[in-house]
Amino acid sequence: MANNNVNFAGPVAGSIVTPAAQKMTLTSNYLNFHGAGGANWSQQYLPELYAQEVERYGNRSVSSFLRMVGAEMPMASDQVIWSEQGRLHLAYEGSVDVVTGIVTSITGIDSGATEAHAVRKGATVVAVVEGVVFKGFVSAGVETATNTLTILPYGAENINDLAGTSASGSKAIKFFVYGSEFGKGTDSMANSVEPTFKSFTNRPMIIKDHFEISGSDTAQIGWVEVSGEAGQAGYLWYMKAEGDTRVRFEDYLEMTMIEAEKVATSNTATADSQLHDLTGGGVQGSDYYYLQLQTEVS
Repeated sequence: MANNNVNFAGPVAGSIVTPAAQKMTLTSNYLNFHGAGGANWSQQYLPELYAQEVERYGNRSVSSFLRMVGAEMPMASDQVIWSEQGRLHLAYEGSVDVVTGIVTSITGIDSGATEAHAVRKGATVVAVVEGVVFKGFVSAGVETATNTLTILPYGAENINDLAGTSASGSKAIKFFVYGSEFGKGTDSMANSVEPTFKSFTNRPMIIKDHFEISGSDTAQIGWVEVSGEAGQAGYLWYMKAEGDTRVRFEDYLEMTMIEAEKVATSNTATADSQLHDLTGGGVQGSDYYYLQLQTEVS
């Protein structure tokens, strides 16, 4: 989670900008690429020029989409605790006999703890064993046992017949259910999957960026001469670099929420990350999403 904390040393345009009679760099006539989704450009003045200056569909960020649909939520605490219903795609890991396809020692990918699985006979799964990703069919599921199941690959007789896998033995497997398949006239899928609720906790991160322009650089700004329907004629100015800096900051914001990792801490000092001992203790990291996503298929 990231705290959107950005400070730009530059003019900030309001929701309505007013052209200046002469070429003057004022706050009131500054066109902001980023403000209100580029509304000053695309709605109030010269949308065709906006398309020339910024060749894009939207401003390439998830944050702007969330802002437009009103899905942002303020937060003022240093820790967030929430509950979620279990994922739609059942996902587990365990050990599989590469000859028989029997999976044992099943744990939940979310919890990392041993638990009774909910995979039923007839389910189809995406699995990975020794770095080999394959599609499989569950020939024996929860209706047989809650602590074991059997996965048979579509592309080979047994898992050990897949290129890149060992000839025998128990190997680590990760898999998730993506659908099911049944023959004509067969019984319907047995049992049902009950929703489960899990509690999670995370902390926000503060990320920053900076943009400034010196007096000598003001010669590099762009000017737009406008004539509005209400008679407001004159000049507006803009800095494309300032808008790009804001968009880059939003990109960092989103990637931080995907890639962030918590600083390693332990009861033994030797196992702590050096970041944990930095003066001020401000670097703590945050929970990541990308690596959790990876565990489903790799």
